[in-house]
Amino acid sequence: MEPTPDVDPLSADELLLWQSLGRLVHSLPRTLEQDMARTGVTMTEFAVLLLLSGAPDRRMRMSALAAASGVTPPRITRIIEGLSRHGLVRKERHGLDARGSEAVLTDTGLRALHAAQPAHLASARRRVLDHIPADLLPGMAATLAALAEGPEIDSGPSASPGN
Repeated sequence: MEPTPDVDPLSADELLLWQSLGRLVHSLPRTLEQDMARTGVTMTEFAVLLLLSGAPDRRMRMSALAAASGVTPPRITRIIEGLSRHGLVRKERHGLDARGSEAVLTDTGLRALHAAQPAHLASARRRVLDHIPADLLPGMAATLAALAEGPEIDSGPSASPGN
């Protein structure tokens, strides 16, 4: 068994943050899904539709869509297949690279996105945004964006800066 490197213990504030983040990571998705249940699209489906709505020509490569939405390639395939069955997206071969596929948001999908948006915004405000003081919002947004984009999250336990 490999020896554990010396690690500084967490301060009281760090421990509170870490434990609270752990609870939030597990409870918030379930709560948001419940909030979105009446819209006909799940929170993940809404996120995918939103990404596609902002993409050039409302289309994205499947691999880019998976990365942007934070899900695995197999999961994005299942999500797109489900959305396709309802006519919200189409899956097409990439025009320049026949090996890849693109998801394309349909007009029906755009209407579904717009219909679900009020519930999504209300949920985001009620569950998270209304609880963050306005002066802390820019810093928190930047920090969470950096954490979400950082290679450390996806690189596993052996990751270290500069690797």
